[in-house]
Amino acid sequence: MLLAIDIGNTHTVLGCFRGEQLLAQWRIATDRQRTEDEYGVLMIELLRNSDLNPRDVRGVAIACVVPPTLEIFTAASRSYFSCEPFVVSAENECGLRILYNPPHAVGADRIANAVAAMHKYGLPAVVVDLGTATTFDVISRNAEYLGGAITPGIHISLEALSARAARLPRIALSKPPRAIGRTTEESMQSGVVFGTVGMVDWLVRQIKKELNDEPIVIATGGLAEAIAHESDQIRIVDKQLTLDGLRLLYSLNNSSE
Repeated sequence: MLLAIDIGNTHTVLGCFRGEQLLAQWRIATDRQRTEDEYGVLMIELLRNSDLNPRDVRGVAIACVVPPTLEIFTAASRSYFSCEPFVVSAENECGLRILYNPPHAVGADRIANAVAAMHKYGLPAVVVDLGTATTFDVISRNAEYLGGAITPGIHISLEALSARAARLPRIALSKPPRAIGRTTEESMQSGVVFGTVGMVDWLVRQIKKELNDEPIVIATGGLAEAIAHESDQIRIVDKQLTLDGLRLLYSLNNSSE
């Protein structure tokens, strides 16, 4: 089995694959204070609770955008699974020509998303990842990773509103019933949710103009479904896109597996 680990700023998503089949998936908080042993024991328990034998893990693939945690997960992989993990970077074989400047500045999760989009849906493609940040990744029909855009995510926007505006409360994120909010909570939800939809759709339309092509638009990340439902540009929601990208990258770089 392959254990894929996508370490994000807010959450870490783990998935266990047998071949191309995703056997189980988990989401945990990314905690920089946790130790190697704490993460190791937690991963063992997650596997066991899903009736999976930790001893069957033969490989570990990691995409990380939180550098302090990479060393911790790497050590846990060695100690608890006897595996030297495969760590995603721009130096890996990925089947894409990375035109970002410099290439090593591309986030590992963005590389994984681009690779998965190429293999699962074809090119050209735009991936909209709605997580802590909202990122846009553009891949040409010639398998070139061109770059994209990065904006604050929905939760960051909500936190900034309540932190910097004294009279605005912390609210739960849910789809508002209308654009014209009739309460402070509805108004904040409208601004953040529908505002994000408008931003996503405008940016995608602009990307299409600059690309001079009609890419398939795929949404992923924790908030993908909420935004995609209102969007007129997003065509596919794939919540496991990053994990599939990790699986594909691991396979491309471990041909003997």
